[in-house]
Amino acid sequence: MDPSPRPNPRRNLPLATACAAVLLLLFLASGSAQPDPSPATDAAALIRRAVANHMTAAAAHHPQRFVLHRKDDRRDFIQEIIETRQGDVSYAIAASGAPLNPEMHQDQIDRLNDLDAHPDLQEHRRKHEQEDTDRANKLMRMLPDAFIYHYDSTIPCAVSTPPAIPIPGVQSVAQSAEAPPAPSACYHLTFKPSPNWDPPDIEAKILRGMEGEVLIEKSQERLTSLNAHLVTDVDFGWGIVGHLNKGGTVFLEQTQMAPNDWELSRMKLNFTGKALLFKTLNVHLTEELAHYAPVPPNLDYHQAIQILKSEH
Repeated sequence: MDPSPRPNPRRNLPLATACAAVLLLLFLASGSAQPDPSPATDAAALIRRAVANHMTAAAAHHPQRFVLHRKDDRRDFIQEIIETRQGDVSYAIAASGAPLNPEMHQDQIDRLNDLDAHPDLQEHRRKHEQEDTDRANKLMRMLPDAFIYHYDSTIPCAVSTPPAIPIPGVQSVAQSAEAPPAPSACYHLTFKPSPNWDPPDIEAKILRGMEGEVLIEKSQERLTSLNAHLVTDVDFGWGIVGHLNKGGTVFLEQTQMAPNDWELSRMKLNFTGKALLFKTLNVHLTEELAHYAPVPPNLDYHQAIQILKSEH
């Protein structure tokens, strides 16, 4: 089992998970505006506020370190990830429910040493992350017009607690903040493709195939969960041409780590399709993220490498 490094799931999403990228950015951006004084009966306005505030929220993001547990049909591994201005740095700490063996541990050290000695490799990764973010931002600006939104009701809800990620052979990392009190109410919204909207390019076609529902915490307008699925086959471009089959699903969940700090905590993707028209895609992916903690904003990737190496 090779616990290959995986970049921050909020930034660098492969083709198989591209349809989740736009919803994920909407999910993370929701709530940076002040709540509207009236109930969220105008669902489209709520979405427009989330989109309008995305850039501000992203600019104010403070770098974090966190633990990622990723499981799919081929691999099951846990990583520690540190965000830096030159891109993320990761270190696998467990695979298939067990600590890394000495050979796997040395592979991680060798990989980080190579990355440390070759800034061009890290820059290549950072550029790739930025390209994916730029594509998703472009699609995100289309969200208010691409979907029809419906405010359904205000229902009791609770902010989810962070996932408990067991780290074999490693003492649990303390959470950066105590669990906040649960909110008392959430707006329940549904969305479906607008028949009057025409995608301007192949990358935007993915928006024509999605519908689902969201829960947005009322007092802060923070999205706590999202369920979406593909209601039709979708052809689209995300760097390369791909095809996703009807029936694929996305689940996202967010946790309040501190009074003004909400972070992605769970993601589940299930898709089938093709990449480059001939490579079969069969994605069954679960990710859990926890143990968020801030790092200095001026931390560079070389320093992040040294931190991870010294701790393991």
